[in-house]
Amino acid sequence: MNKIIFTLFLICFVSISYAQTEPKPGRIDKTSKSFSNTKNSDSLSRGASKNTSKKKIEAKITDYLIISHKNDTTYVDTTLTIQKEYKYNYLRKDEFNLMPFSNIGQTYNTLSEDFQSISLMPEFGAKARHFNYMEIEDIYYYHVPTPLTELMYKSAFEQGQLLDALFTVNTSKQFNFSIAYKGMRSLGNYQHILTSTGNFRLTTSYKTKNKKYVANLHFVSQDLFNEENGGLTDESVTFFESGEKDFDDRAVLEVNFEDAESTLRGKRFYINHKYNVISKSDSLTSNNLNVTHIMSLKDKNYLFEQDIQNDIFGSSFKTENLRDQFSLEELSNQLQLNYSNNIIGNVQFNASHTNYNYGYDKLVVLDGSTITNRLKGDILALGGKYNKQIKGFNFQGELGVNVSGDFGGSFLKASASYKLNNDLSASAQINHNTSAPNYNTQLYQSDYINYNWKNEFNTVKTQQLSFNIKSQKIANISLDLTTINDYVYFGLDETTKLVKPFQNDKSITYLRLKANKEIKYRNFALNNTVMYQNVKDENQVFNVPEIITRNTLYYSNHLFKKAMYLQTGITFNYFTAYSMNGYDPVLAEFYTQNEQEYGGFPRLDFFVNAKIRQTRIYIKAEHFNAAFTGHDYFSAPNTPFRDFKVRFGLVWNFFL
Repeated sequence: MNKIIFTLFLICFVSISYAQTEPKPGRIDKTSKSFSNTKNSDSLSRGASKNTSKKKIEAKITDYLIISHKNDTTYVDTTLTIQKEYKYNYLRKDEFNLMPFSNIGQTYNTLSEDFQSISLMPEFGAKARHFNYMEIEDIYYYHVPTPLTELMYKSAFEQGQLLDALFTVNTSKQFNFSIAYKGMRSLGNYQHILTSTGNFRLTTSYKTKNKKYVANLHFVSQDLFNEENGGLTDESVTFFESGEKDFDDRAVLEVNFEDAESTLRGKRFYINHKYNVISKSDSLTSNNLNVTHIMSLKDKNYLFEQDIQNDIFGSSFKTENLRDQFSLEELSNQLQLNYSNNIIGNVQFNASHTNYNYGYDKLVVLDGSTITNRLKGDILALGGKYNKQIKGFNFQGELGVNVSGDFGGSFLKASASYKLNNDLSASAQINHNTSAPNYNTQLYQSDYINYNWKNEFNTVKTQQLSFNIKSQKIANISLDLTTINDYVYFGLDETTKLVKPFQNDKSITYLRLKANKEIKYRNFALNNTVMYQNVKDENQVFNVPEIITRNTLYYSNHLFKKAMYLQTGITFNYFTAYSMNGYDPVLAEFYTQNEQEYGGFPRLDFFVNAKIRQTRIYIKAEHFNAAFTGHDYFSAPNTPFRDFKVRFGLVWNFFL
């Protein structure tokens, strides 16, 4: 169904694209609000067709608004920057702390964790499959003066491609809708790692003319399919590391199995609407009161299938047509009362109700005991928020607690920031969270005997203290210190050597220090990002590399009488060797292992990017040093990273 929708969507693009007039390069003059031609500009200026109207139609680029679920607003950005280079990937996010697998659409090994959280509910599980799963915070709403289309294309690995298409239009100043689809298919270079994913999004925004009532809603349908091979066999790992030309064709390397696949599917309906009871603001005073209702209904399931039982996962109840599937249905409603004035600041009180139903469609009897098939119930939570601006200081606070139900949970988040001048700002934040571990650590059923459990874990408790300094002249620096108690993780059972969940009985202390600084000289720039990590963990159940670094040396300039803006350079990626987590395809989870260390290898990428009008073109030679710096690059145990590959693509905005 998604593919049909996507095809119709593309047909619509073709039918309207002939009428689109490309915006002229320029920038916004903050004093005159007009446009003028400058380098690498992000602007919009055009006139109406002589056949349709004599009036000049003007639309500023700042009129094309992008609105988050928290109502933070920015506008369409068509510039070409080094940050755009970092985000031009499958996730469309900066992958600094991620180590991708060899094929696009597979999972990522996480090199650094952020434990800041305000969640009161356990998560679904199958975390390794959720990197491209779009959550509520990944969906954006729009307000545009004219129809807007964005196309993003990037080549994949063998018989595939990635395409992300968006169309949005305001039918009036009060109503906007957008429709988008991200589709990807890639065969990959190793045996049995085909990936095929689809993310369909539909959003609408509405407000009355007097702005008393405002509503944002979205519907999302997602289907993420992976073939699973369990990684290379130990013998094939040796062949891979030898670097012999006979094995340059990665398809000749033997994998552990070629009969398994996994699929994560999900649908979500979400609405956030409010009614402004009081709305009075002038140059001296403000007095606002609104009632907000947020509802989220989601249905998610994960399926692992395998034709023949494999001893890697132990014995099973049956030897053929193994099929593990679990699902979660969750309905959440939150009612908010928001009040603000220029004296006390912004205050919110909220109450939430969540109905959850997680589990399986069968019972398992193991060793004479019955493992239940469902975790279901209702959770009632209360919370509040506060925000106040006092001169250069900004104070924010947020708290929540589950007051009834089977899952305990609470959080407290407080922050203070101060802007010293136009360049330098500083902030500090404290975050405390207590929440139940993920559903699949509490209850799991499988055709594999050792993958069946019902656990009564304690709530996981985290405390984080963080500091941030932002300055273009000095550097962007962040420091956070996290303490984790009753940490729940997947690890190897000492007896069976199979993966299962555990709860750590010791405290973990986790320190991260990250710095980013760009040094410029004429048309050259050196962008540096370095992270230092230190973990105090007596049981060694939480492993991360000590150093992660990314350094990009690049050149930028206009060519052909400023008709094209060019950006080209080399990016160096590196992280120190550590006990990298292994990947379990049955669970779609990473597990802790301390037997082998991986890492300590460089990754060099050469890129040539260009901007022509509103089109950004990207060409990259990925990991071009693979052939001459050794074949020791792995994304996980028995799972090599990708080889040298030239990939290309573009991002193209149409303004109708």
